[in-house]
Amino acid sequence: MMEKIIVIIAISFWFLIFYYTLLTVFGLLFKMEEENKKTYKKEIDYSSVDILIPAYNEDKVLFETLDAMANLDYPGQLKVYVLNDNSSDQTGEIAEYFSKIYKNFYHIKVPSGFPKGKARVLNYGLSISNGEFVVIFDADNQPQPDAVKKLVEKTIESDKYAGAVGYVKTINMYKNLLTRMIGLEFMVFQLVMQSGRWKLFRLGSLTGTNMLVKRKVLEEIKGWDPYALAEDAELTMRITAKGLLLPVVTNSITWEQEPETFRVWLRQRTRWMLGNLYIVSKLIRDRTLQKNANILNAIQLISIYHVFVSLVILSDIWFVLGLLGYINVNYKIPLLIIWFESWWIYVVQILSSVVVEKEINLINILTSMFMYFTYAQLWIILLIKAHFTQFNNKLKNKNSNNFIVWDKTVRF
Repeated sequence: MMEKIIVIIAISFWFLIFYYTLLTVFGLLFKMEEENKKTYKKEIDYSSVDILIPAYNEDKVLFETLDAMANLDYPGQLKVYVLNDNSSDQTGEIAEYFSKIYKNFYHIKVPSGFPKGKARVLNYGLSISNGEFVVIFDADNQPQPDAVKKLVEKTIESDKYAGAVGYVKTINMYKNLLTRMIGLEFMVFQLVMQSGRWKLFRLGSLTGTNMLVKRKVLEEIKGWDPYALAEDAELTMRITAKGLLLPVVTNSITWEQEPETFRVWLRQRTRWMLGNLYIVSKLIRDRTLQKNANILNAIQLISIYHVFVSLVILSDIWFVLGLLGYINVNYKIPLLIIWFESWWIYVVQILSSVVVEKEINLINILTSMFMYFTYAQLWIILLIKAHFTQFNNKLKNKNSNNFIVWDKTVRF
C-alpha cells in the first residue's frame, strides 16, 4: 500500500514539475517575442479612457501615484477619478489638490454603503464616469508613461478582447529580504502564470491593477461583485464565461508597493486566499460560469493555494524521511532526486524571471536558491490561517455575503 501511495505522489510531483516547466518555457518565448516584435506606425483611434483609483486612507502613497498619473502619455481623452471612500486621513486633501491643478482629475467622495470594500467603490466609479475604456490602478501604483496607451493598443486589436492586463513590478523590492522575495515571486507570476498561460492557452487573468476592461463589457456583466474579496479574479471568471479574452501586455508596466513585514504580508495573502475560495465555491454553484476556459481558471486557483502548498508539505516530509532512511520501498524511486527536481525547477523559474527582467545579481541568485526553504514554507502558515479564518467566520455566521470590509494592505 505504501509503495502505491509513493508512486502516486511521485507522479504528481513530476506532473506538476512538467507543467510549470512548460509554462516557464512558453512564458519566456512570449516575453521575448513581445520584446522583439516590430512596431508599425498606423492610425489608431484612441478612445476615451477613465482611470478609477479606489482609495481608503492612502495618504502615504497617493501623492506619488497621482503625480505618475499626471505624467501619463495618452493621445486621447483621459480622465482620472480618485474614488475616496470616506478616508479619515489626508487622502481627500491630496486628491483635491490634484483636481485643482489638472482639469481631468476628479476627487469623488464615495457615499457610505454596504458592503464596504474595493468592488463597491469601483461600481460607484463606473456609474459616475463615461469613458469607453475603464482602467484600474491601485492607490499605491506608479505606472510608466505609456502604460495606459499600451493597454488600449492591445485591446483594440480584436473584438474578442474584453480588455487587457499589464505587468506589475515591485517598487520597494530592495527594501528588505521579504520585499526582495515578493519581488522575485511577482516576476515568476508575470512570466509563468501570466505570459505562459497566455501563450499556451490564450488565458489571461486580471491582476486588480494596471488593467483595462471595456465599459460595454462591464455594463453587460453588471460590474464587479461587491461581495468578492478577490474582485479581479472573480471578474476574470465572468468575462471568460462570455467567451472573451484578456491578453497580456508585457510592455505596459506599473510599479506598486508590497508588504514590508510578515504580519502585513500574511494578512494580505489571507485575504487573497479567502477571496479565491469564494470564487471557486461560486463557480461550483453557478452553472453559467462553467463555460469556456473557466475550469482551467479554477484549477489554476486551486493549484496556487492548495496543490502547491500540499506538495511543499509533502516534499518537506519526503526530504526528511528520505535523509533519515525511513522510507524503504521496492520501487527504484530516487526519493531525494525527486525532491531535488522540485527544488531545482522552483529555482530555475525564479532565475529565468530574473534574467528576463534584467534584475540578475548575486544576492538575487542566492535568494532564489533558498526561497524554497523560507518563503515557500510561509505558504503553509498562510493555508492554515486562511482555513481557520474561514471556519471561524462560519461559526460566527460571517461569510463573504454579509461580512465585507475595507481590509486593505498597510502602506509604508
